[in-house]
Amino acid sequence: MIEFFRILGDTIKGISFSNILDILVVSFIFYKSYMLIKETRAEQLLKGILLILLLIPISSILQLTMLEWILNKTITIGILSIIIIFQPEIRRVLEHLGRSAFNDRHILENEEIMEKVVNNVAEAVDNLSKSKTGALIVIENRTGLGEVISTGTKLDAVVSSAILENIFVVNTPLHDGATIIRSDRIIAAGCFLPLTSSENISKSLGTRHRAGIGISENSDALTIIVSEETGTISLAVNGKLTRNYTKERLNDILIRILKSRKNKKLTFRERVVLWSKKIHG
Repeated sequence: MIEFFRILGDTIKGISFSNILDILVVSFIFYKSYMLIKETRAEQLLKGILLILLLIPISSILQLTMLEWILNKTITIGILSIIIIFQPEIRRVLEHLGRSAFNDRHILENEEIMEKVVNNVAEAVDNLSKSKTGALIVIENRTGLGEVISTGTKLDAVVSSAILENIFVVNTPLHDGATIIRSDRIIAAGCFLPLTSSENISKSLGTRHRAGIGISENSDALTIIVSEETGTISLAVNGKLTRNYTKERLNDILIRILKSRKNKKLTFRERVVLWSKKIHG
């Protein structure tokens, strides 16, 4: 026991600040990577890979020569396969790092303009819901949606409830697709969005909802969907769909999300000033 504590003490003494920092950084990377693939197909694939890695030493110990050979060959050719299979998740990780490292002009800085844009979106969505007119509205954030915008018709109009409602009038040229909002402008309409590949989506949800979830999986955009069957208002954020919004609740949650993302860009000094203003009323 004394020898154990002596070895433990020597090990602790040998740990430097760089070792601790190294462990923390690696742990953070693993944690963020797991959170990004959580509840996706990649999570199940990762479990399968870990099982194979666990079986290799077991097959070696038990001298299961054929099984060990097959598992080793699987790992050898599996690296390229992993890159191909995990392509959507790898893209999400890199985009997440890019959003964290750099500021982007797509974030609404002016809170007055932000609230005006959200009010107009909520007003339009509420009216579309009452008339059971299907709609798909995407609010761009840090991740640029240039590829998506190029699939539709460019408009570059100031955001207003009237324009949004007119875009989605049934049988008009732009109603069947997504409308993209960047800052305080309607950039494009009639855009095609990538459909989600998630298998956990309710079978009752149609293409419009799957497209809304899909773009929120591939970017940090906020997507509002109005069902043409029921008039239900839904919101897709980070691959998650929440439903049954009222005009007031939608307005509130959009403002909270946009303000939260804007405040993440503040410097430490700016955060202290903002915090002190809240404390002193």
